[in-house]
Amino acid sequence: MRKMNKSNVIKLAVAGASLAGLAATAYFFFGPKGKKHRQHAKAWAIKMKGDVIEKLEAAREITEPVYREIIDTVAREYEKGKKASRPEIEALARDLKKHWESMSKLAIAAKKEAAKDVSKVAKVAKSVLKEKAS
Repeated sequence: MRKMNKSNVIKLAVAGASLAGLAATAYFFFGPKGKKHRQHAKAWAIKMKGDVIEKLEAAREITEPVYREIIDTVAREYEKGKKASRPEIEALARDLKKHWESMSKLAIAAKKEAAKDVSKVAKVAKSVLKEKAS
């Protein structure tokens, strides 16, 4: 069996967090209002959503206030860079904030799945270490 070290466990946890971000993006574009979202998506809007997801993945803990602050921070960056008009950016930010409940459910599900994977890896690592010790 392969030896699992701390960095491999961390990589699995990061992969779980990335899955949460991907699931949130998929929900936004393919969920109940996905067709409407896809029709209104512009290049800057897609980039802004991607920036929000990157910052969410980098955050250690995601709570509703943290989620809202990340959206506000990215929106301010886009307003400064004149990537779109202020009303368009504000509308997208409001829309993203409305998705907190569905995003949090997806993130919790992905976190639980990642925790299961990490615990499985930890069990395998313990058994490997026990075998090597004996």
